[in-house]
Amino acid sequence: MPADRAVWERVRSRLRSIPERLAACGAEAAAYGRCVRASTAPGGRLGRDLCVREFEALRSCVAAAASRTPPAASPRVDPRTPPRPLPCAATTCTNK
Repeated sequence: MPADRAVWERVRSRLRSIPERLAACGAEAAAYGRCVRASTAPGGRLGRDLCVREFEALRSCVAAAASRTPPAASPRVDPRTPPRPLPCAATTCTNK
């Protein structure tokens, strides 16, 4: 039974550290959320790959936070950076 207890303690320790590790991804989550919000604003349509850059930054941050190794120096998305402009339809585009 002591071996089972040791395994359980390791699992509990790792589970307890998840919120702390994911807290490091706040900037990436905020940038992705802003991109999705801008894409779904009135007149905007959320489509595949519109926020792929922000999603990949968030995904790599979460993957690095979940692993035991510290995250590599990945390019962070600046939360003050405005979201990229939405692609417009050929008939309604005014910002060419």
